Amino acid sequence: MNTPATTGITLNIDPSKRRSRALAEAVELVSSMRFAITMLVMVMVAAIIGTVLKQNEALPSYVNQFGPFWYDIFGKLGLYSVYSAWWFILILALLLASTTFCIIRNAPKMIKDMRSWRLNVREVSLRNFHHKSEWVAPLSRAALAEQSAERLRHAGYRTKIVDKPNGTLVAAKKGAANKFGYIFAHSAIIIILVGGMLDSDLPIQFQERVLGKTAFQGGGLISEIAEKHRLGINNPTYRANVSIPEGESSDMATVQRADGVLLQPLPFTIHLKRFVVDFYTTGMPKLFASDVLVRDNETGKSFAATIKVNEPLLYKGVAIYQSSFGDGGTKLTLTGFPMTGVGQAPFAFKGEVNASSPLTGVPGGYEVEWTDFRAFNVENVASGAEELRGVEKRQSLGEQLSATLDKHSGSAGKEGKNKDLKNVGPSVQYKLRDKTGQAREYQNYMQPVTIDGAQVFLAGMRVNPNDAFSYLRIPADDAHTVKEWMRLRAALADPALRKAAAARYAKRAMPAAPDGASAALAAQLQESSVKSLAIFGGDGAAGGYAGVARFLEKVPAAEQQKAADIFMKILNGSLWELWQVAREQAGLPQASPDEAHGRFLQLASNALSDSFFYGAPVYLQLDDFVQVKASVLQVTRSPGKFVVYLGSLLLVLGVFAMFYIRERRVWVWLRDDDDDPGASHALMAMSTQRKTLDFENEFNDLKAKLPQSA
Repeated sequence: MNTPATTGITLNIDPSKRRSRALAEAVELVSSMRFAITMLVMVMVAAIIGTVLKQNEALPSYVNQFGPFWYDIFGKLGLYSVYSAWWFILILALLLASTTFCIIRNAPKMIKDMRSWRLNVREVSLRNFHHKSEWVAPLSRAALAEQSAERLRHAGYRTKIVDKPNGTLVAAKKGAANKFGYIFAHSAIIIILVGGMLDSDLPIQFQERVLGKTAFQGGGLISEIAEKHRLGINNPTYRANVSIPEGESSDMATVQRADGVLLQPLPFTIHLKRFVVDFYTTGMPKLFASDVLVRDNETGKSFAATIKVNEPLLYKGVAIYQSSFGDGGTKLTLTGFPMTGVGQAPFAFKGEVNASSPLTGVPGGYEVEWTDFRAFNVENVASGAEELRGVEKRQSLGEQLSATLDKHSGSAGKEGKNKDLKNVGPSVQYKLRDKTGQAREYQNYMQPVTIDGAQVFLAGMRVNPNDAFSYLRIPADDAHTVKEWMRLRAALADPALRKAAAARYAKRAMPAAPDGASAALAAQLQESSVKSLAIFGGDGAAGGYAGVARFLEKVPAAEQQKAADIFMKILNGSLWELWQVAREQAGLPQASPDEAHGRFLQLASNALSDSFFYGAPVYLQLDDFVQVKASVLQVTRSPGKFVVYLGSLLLVLGVFAMFYIRERRVWVWLRDDDDDPGASHALMAMSTQRKTLDFENEFNDLKAKLPQSA
């Protein structure tokens, strides 16, 4: 019986020659089964790394995720593009060589064994088999041989009758194709590896290292990008992306590299006529498809097609997949509100997604980079949902005084555990970059959102792209705008208005009395009011509740709770009067002191405290938009795809042959019976590679049928 060898190929060399001996040892190692298994394990480990760690992301995102130290180490190890790393390709090449050597070593032996009848057996050796049977038949040796061969053929065996010096041997075999399982499975590994390498980015790496192609990192018109950043139109294999706004065309895709992109020209032009997207009630996209017009750049012929998810368009060896969708340059109309200083006058502002707008009239040389627009946002707005709910009922004063923007806020991009979901309307996302190049990212919702019974405008902020947005909650006023809060914010920054509000607060708290003591107390109360507003307003230090907490740290610990209660009482009353002073300055009547306005002032105070962490000189509120959708298509040329399909088919056939085809061999040794010259003695033996219950049943069946008389 011939089984695959686990050792490698042994070369016949002169042991006295060191180089020949080293070559022989290397060949033996690479061609051994243990080496092939080791390479397979390493491929699996690399695949795990490539699955856990996102591949081919922008390099700054890895810096933010791992820090400079580990970023540099992981980069040198090639973990950001595992499947194109030199060490991974080396592992694949060694696995390919090892598997090839295994086939070269074992396949000829297996084919020879499948064709062999194993006729060199003797009667004494058959008696040593575990599965054997003997009987005497009243037939001549030749007749019994024909009868046994016929019954074995009826059982599905191929047979051969051979005359021996001391008898006649009937050899039979079935299931020899089991050996093809090993050959097919190992050949499949080779074919799949070759197909995978054909579809890898090895051709692109060759062009980068030999032909001098480099990734492009800047921006601008495609026509102005240098030739060194462009791949050839006959590039044998690539996987690229192209984003096309509605009504526009493109014949150029981008291949993502670690340090930028390479431009990949296409043999055709894709014109996006219409993009269709439909959503589930949870806000997840249910269906998106692109109605396109494809024009052949060589012949000029055009045809219409619809590209859907899992329904790609195949043309000229290129597959076009519906990958995702994005914004194609939505036109935005916004209103800007100052977030610093005493100014409160709004100003008109316009923008376009995927473009930039200078923020004029604001110190610091800011520029707005419009990154995204969403017309549809489904959020969990249930009472108690942490994703959008303001933390208003705190357990202790210490928590209240140390509250920051992050504590007041949550991520609107997460789905809550319950199913109380609602479309909260459009949102715009942008980066605000100063003249030094530093940027923060913002996400503002167009409409107020009702959270815990109160309407608030959500203004999200994050410093790092990998962080979740934290939200400043600006309470909506009676007219469902942010103007009242903006008016209060500007008044808090104005020392003159703070002084006027303090005087009103002291007068209301300490009515005029004939004695001078009341006047002195009123003056002290007014001074305390001015100071509380100055501390909360951030004069010379951190503002908001953080500033209040820093002030109270100077009070002895035994008196802090009492001092905090008095401070917050004075602050709340002063903020109410500050709001009224600001309304009077704008020519508006005083707000009625009812529960609704009390709730507004509470939310406004929290928002004022959080605004010191907002980090933007303006708040941009979305007023109107003209949406332009864009379809993101993935274009691939993969000549190795059908090679991989062939390898997969062979792998299935090989596994099926190894597990479901059992090789069985039967020998029947016939000789003249010693007691009856007209009879013959038969010795039957049977063997298989895997002894199963089916084999036992088959042996018992043959054991019963072969001795039967005709």
